[in-house]
Amino acid sequence: MSGKILYIAYHYPPITVSSGVHRTLAFTRYLVDWGWDVSVLTADYRIYPQFDLAQLSKIPRAVSVIRAWGKDTARDLSFRGRYSKLMALPDRYQSWVIGAVLSGLQQIRRNRPDVIVSTYPIASAHVVGYLLHKITGIPWIADFRDPMAQEGYPEDPLTHRVFSWIEKKAVEHARYLIFTTEGAKTYYEQRYAGKMPYADQMQLIENGYDETVFARMQSSLSGKNNRTAAQKLTLVHSGVVYPSERNPEKLFQALQALKSEGTVTADNFALTLRATGHDDLISGMLTQYGITDLVSLAPSIPYEDALQEMSEVDVLLLLQANNCNDQIPAKAYEYIRIGKPVLALADPVGETGRLMGRFPSAEVAPLENMQDVKSAISAMINDYGSREPVSYDLARLYSREEGANKLVKLIGSIFQPAKH
Repeated sequence: MSGKILYIAYHYPPITVSSGVHRTLAFTRYLVDWGWDVSVLTADYRIYPQFDLAQLSKIPRAVSVIRAWGKDTARDLSFRGRYSKLMALPDRYQSWVIGAVLSGLQQIRRNRPDVIVSTYPIASAHVVGYLLHKITGIPWIADFRDPMAQEGYPEDPLTHRVFSWIEKKAVEHARYLIFTTEGAKTYYEQRYAGKMPYADQMQLIENGYDETVFARMQSSLSGKNNRTAAQKLTLVHSGVVYPSERNPEKLFQALQALKSEGTVTADNFALTLRATGHDDLISGMLTQYGITDLVSLAPSIPYEDALQEMSEVDVLLLLQANNCNDQIPAKAYEYIRIGKPVLALADPVGETGRLMGRFPSAEVAPLENMQDVKSAISAMINDYGSREPVSYDLARLYSREEGANKLVKLIGSIFQPAKH
């Protein structure tokens, strides 16, 4: 079975500052490989905070890309750094909604799709999906990935109300809402109990790794421990370190304590925090705790270079606070594929902690507890050599190809060939 899909995604190459692009890029590539006619409605790349035109080569030739006009309110429409909050609802790319709806309607007239799919984490993408569905009647699937409106998030009351409105419209009109964790799916099933028009409306498609990318790195992906006891233990965290959702302060306190005890020194331990997005804040914390000789900050590098770096260190660091217990960072699946031991500082009963707890090579401890973090670091240092790499047969269960297969099944369940 195959048909036509209009995929609405703010994040699409050549954007370079969001991990959110990888899910959409992989799904659209697998869909066209399997014979689907895929059009991606995305934003004019000049709206992106960072982009690299070389990334355009990653888009499959069979994918038709429609780039809609839009502006970044904070960057392009502000006056002396100030702008009306109403111009940034549901997000600062609000103007993209107008351009995307107009461009989407033109594309629908040219090549009417059988299904519309919109994807988070930019909320305005779901607004576009809803409006195009409402105008045309084409079935709509909303890939929420993570929860949108939760207690205390977004903090701004008006933004929270707008997010809640988007959720309500999705529940009322989308055939499926897709989430990346069982916890997020259950949260919405409970939240909208008795209000869902379909008993199976909430669906799970986990994040994953992209095997086509890793295949190009095969020689460096044994996951084996090649470190001797005398060598420095090297760790890396590649990606944004959010001050709330991935607050590293307890980690830094633990390293300070281990350093004062003599357990950790600059000769036996080195942690790289790459592309934190908050280098100024974190640099101050490193100085405050006296661990600048143990932890270094590094700039963003191309995605495949970052994966290569992950494959070359001894331990992969994962951070997830307990206020994100229903979410799993996308990099967790890349870590699984790489196969190296993981220091997972996450709530053991949260989605991230439970996922990493399935792998004997991982060490899991709550990010908020300094003593537990300290113990986890010590355990990783002391018995690193006995930690077996994750096997490929186990890792492949978490590939994006599996997720794309699930998406195809959902599309197929509502698929009605349009009259083209």
